[in-house]
Amino acid sequence: MTRTTGADVRPVQRWVAALILPIGPAAVALLRYFLPYDTVDDVSTIVTKIVDNLDRSSMVIWLGFIGILTLVPGAYAVGRLTRRRAPWLTAIALFLVVPGYLSLPWTASSDLFTWSAGTAGLDVASITKAVDVTHGSMNLAGAIFVFGHVVGTVVLGIAMWRSRIVARWAAVAVMVSQPIHFIAAIIVPNHTLDLFGWGLQAAGFAAVGWAILRMTNDEWQPLP
Repeated sequence: MTRTTGADVRPVQRWVAALILPIGPAAVALLRYFLPYDTVDDVSTIVTKIVDNLDRSSMVIWLGFIGILTLVPGAYAVGRLTRRRAPWLTAIALFLVVPGYLSLPWTASSDLFTWSAGTAGLDVASITKAVDVTHGSMNLAGAIFVFGHVVGTVVLGIAMWRSRIVARWAAVAVMVSQPIHFIAAIIVPNHTLDLFGWGLQAAGFAAVGWAILRMTNDEWQPLP
């Protein structure tokens, strides 16, 4: 019989992990769908579209905030399961995807500034001039975000496949989700396809959440 010296928090941990897992990808899926501009638009066009759609842009910023709070814990929860049978793949995936997600606030800061300036009534030309001057750290953050979350998610999906923590379809959904997002964001701008790509990651992560809920407490975290 297992003895504990206090309240067993493992059931709460499992439920919190399972609930958080799909929230981040789902929030970004909606963000990418409702984004008022295309990623490949020039600065002037992006600023104009944000200023012309302030309410929509505000919703997008809120969705980004939700994603920022939940993406890293979600990736960690997946890694907590996959590392048992695929430790190296999990380590590589988290090494890529966590810095990628942590760079997201930096990359989203220009949209927040544009919304604030537009709401304050500044003219588009002045806002564009300010947004067009970027700090080097923002350019670096953008590169880390794109490479980290796209490649890292593919590797994480492979780790899910190798570790067999979920059905094969869920692992494949995560593997292909970010390549689809990259195509929809950069190569052939399409917000509906972007929604589908991030939605696949949300579905795959939800499957991991369901697997966590079906675990016993000792399977989730053995007591010392």
